[in-house]
Amino acid sequence: MEILGTTLRICVEDLESSVALYERLAGSRALRFERGGVSVAAVGCFLLMSGPKEEIDVLRKVSATIAVPNVDEAHAVLSASGARVLAGPVPTPAGRNLIAMHPDGSVFEYADRQGQAQA
Repeated sequence: MEILGTTLRICVEDLESSVALYERLAGSRALRFERGGVSVAAVGCFLLMSGPKEEIDVLRKVSATIAVPNVDEAHAVLSASGARVLAGPVPTPAGRNLIAMHPDGSVFEYADRQGQAQA
């Protein structure tokens, strides 16, 4: 399975005041969207998230987002390696994702851009 890159997930209290710093650090503008009551700003390698405590508490358990060419392939490799898929694959604004717990207890999101053109 090829890993294309990683995104650092950061839960913040005030998305608006945080975005400016990360835009300066990354040298790019934030791409913003909402998902399940959570406001998200993707800035370079950072994924800033803000929302209801219950949602953020769940999101804090995911260490990072790992970009892969195909979530189905990631699902197969993870399952064969003893990982447990907790959610997905499901469509997202940018493609598809799944959440998996590795045998060591680490939790990661795996995301692709498959299906983005159809969205």
